[in-house]
Amino acid sequence: MKVEMRNVVYHFADNIAVHIRSMRGELAPADGHDLPIFDDRNSFTLQLASAEMAISTSSLANVLNSHVLTAHDAPLKDIEITTEQDRIKVKGKLHNKGDISFEAQGTLSVTPDGQIRVHADKVKALHLPVKGLMDLFGVEIADLIKTNKVKGIRAEKDELLLDPAQILPPPHIEGKLTAVRIQGNNIVEVFGEKATAQAAYHGNYMAYKGNRLRFGKLTMDHTDMILIDMDERDPFDFYLDHYGDQLSAGYTKITEAFGLWVFMRDYDKLKRGKSK
Repeated sequence: MKVEMRNVVYHFADNIAVHIRSMRGELAPADGHDLPIFDDRNSFTLQLASAEMAISTSSLANVLNSHVLTAHDAPLKDIEITTEQDRIKVKGKLHNKGDISFEAQGTLSVTPDGQIRVHADKVKALHLPVKGLMDLFGVEIADLIKTNKVKGIRAEKDELLLDPAQILPPPHIEGKLTAVRIQGNNIVEVFGEKATAQAAYHGNYMAYKGNRLRFGKLTMDHTDMILIDMDERDPFDFYLDHYGDQLSAGYTKITEAFGLWVFMRDYDKLKRGKSK
């Protein structure tokens, strides 16, 4: 099924969201599922042909703390991430070393296989300068970041590699990361090449076309549906876990071709809308 989004803040969890500035790709059933089901975030994957999305440093830190580094023996804990111009700063604790605090500064780049490389050129542990990212302890960071303990993170010497397809909670994304940059307090990720095809709608939206899609009690064959932001003054704030509330706060229109246009209230405005 074709999927297209523009200017959407997509919530993966209460404290994790990604601003999808533009995206084209496929909505594919996950293994063991016959069709994508909106009510089951594990039933589908987003396969990106092209996309540009931004994740704030606070959301990325929440991804690591609440989704990736959750095992009791995870080597890193209490991660904090900030930016300064084109540099990234990571603070945290070395859990395997008695919760010793560390701080690393460095740059971001993309590996040939589409992962985010965090290269640290300034490192401190116990507030003391360290030659390499774990050199104070006589080991490389790869000895602390074991792939069987941490999904989506691996290490090469003193560099961390983050897999953007694995670190986020479901629904999982798949695609080739081609560029990454720091913009304010956001990390901007670019997948594939910029799309040039005509947009499905003029405002903020999520469009789905082709094959079958189930949402609530309804199953749509030959899907032709666009979820549309009722307030285009800001991004379309969408939370899959609460899409029913957003749907009931809006309205629908049937197009001449029997497609479905769904005008939805932003998730972050639901409470304000109910109080009126």
